[in-house]
Amino acid sequence: MIHLEHITKIYHPDSVALQDVSLKIEAGEFVSIVGQSGAGKTTLAKIMIAEEPPTHGRVLVGGWDITRIRSHEIPELRRQIGVIFQDYKLLQKKTVYENVTFALEVAGAPQKRIREIVPQVLKIVGLEGKAHRFPVQLSGGEQQRVVIARSLVHRPKILLADEPTGNLDTMNTHDIMELLLKINHFGTTVILVTHNREVVNGLRRRVITLKDGKILSDLAQGKYVL
Repeated sequence: MIHLEHITKIYHPDSVALQDVSLKIEAGEFVSIVGQSGAGKTTLAKIMIAEEPPTHGRVLVGGWDITRIRSHEIPELRRQIGVIFQDYKLLQKKTVYENVTFALEVAGAPQKRIREIVPQVLKIVGLEGKAHRFPVQLSGGEQQRVVIARSLVHRPKILLADEPTGNLDTMNTHDIMELLLKINHFGTTVILVTHNREVVNGLRRRVITLKDGKILSDLAQGKYVL
């Protein structure tokens, strides 16, 4: 599904974010990428979604080499990889329904498809009863659910979540993680980038630990040990 081959990212001679990182993530896996601040987690996530190119190495997504992706191909890639960030980036003047709909409208989806898909994803994330509320009327956990719903509208094969619970309390963190596990159960590959030790250790799934831009460990049912 995702294959990183000898990825190195150098911003300038004194700033090497990643050093010769190679890994494979198979379809249907739930993988946590962990490490302390500055370990290279976010850089790795950006390279996986072609937000940044590697200095050396290549990235294969479903057999597609995205290392030298062309600008007009990026929308197609983003339909395969749903992305969730810590910053919700919701449109404050649009309702929950409209925020999720917007992701389809900018992709040119017909209204019939929008009317079919949006209620489905809102039901998956448990917001079917709050479709007409605005972001300011939602809790932090509910806003993150809107972000997840928005990321699911293209039915991506991969969901990359970069610190999705960073702004949430313990209860909402638990709920969001249960939702990500549910999505993974549907067959979507989930990549969780986080520094939250309790979340990772509670999952008992594959854990890739980064340190100083290198893979320190890759364990099938690992723990965040740093």
